[in-house]
Amino acid sequence: MQPSINDSRTSVSNAMQEIRKEYHRARLLETIVPDDPQELFSQWLAQAIAAGIHEPNAMTVATADAQGRPSARTILLKDFDARGFCFYTNYTSRKARELAENPWATLLFWWGPLERQVRIEGQVARVAETESDAYFASRPLGARLGAWVSPQSQEIPDRAFLEARLAEVEAEFAGEQPPRPPDWGGYRLMPTALEFWQGGPHRLHDRLIYVRRADGGWDIRRLAP
Repeated sequence: MQPSINDSRTSVSNAMQEIRKEYHRARLLETIVPDDPQELFSQWLAQAIAAGIHEPNAMTVATADAQGRPSARTILLKDFDARGFCFYTNYTSRKARELAENPWATLLFWWGPLERQVRIEGQVARVAETESDAYFASRPLGARLGAWVSPQSQEIPDRAFLEARLAEVEAEFAGEQPPRPPDWGGYRLMPTALEFWQGGPHRLHDRLIYVRRADGGWDIRRLAP
């Protein structure tokens, strides 16, 4: 006899309750962190890359519409500097529509093997078209063609729709370098706060948050776990 849905749910629920992990890798102290959160983020990302974490630049991007209804998805960070953190997407996607209504977003990085999390909050704006053009030109050909194929977040009839559209696009740009689609490009989140989380024993984690001041500098505050 096959187990019922309720039996399976109970089994999974019991298994989740038994999942326990004690964090013990490192401490995060005010006395050892740099004054600039971008520097600390760069250090942590470099360590995530060195640790061999799968897609260490993967981040959850949380947005909300004009009514405050949230949505989230995982995409890749493609650049960051003193101006902010950049990602690229279709300008007709759900995230893009929500950013047009409400230009605030949160980025979340989780590096489990290092017992670390980074949360970044701020306003989002499109990057310059020249930046979008330059990044698009650096992508593999398949990814550039895919940007022309997919009406991101819109309902489509089936997988065959994408495959047929890909064949059309391949024929259209045969022997040519496809240009950036007009509805595809980059966004930059300009941070107002960055929180760094380091797992600690007994669930007494370290949480340091950098909050931008009016003069452009940063205040460092400790949050209770």
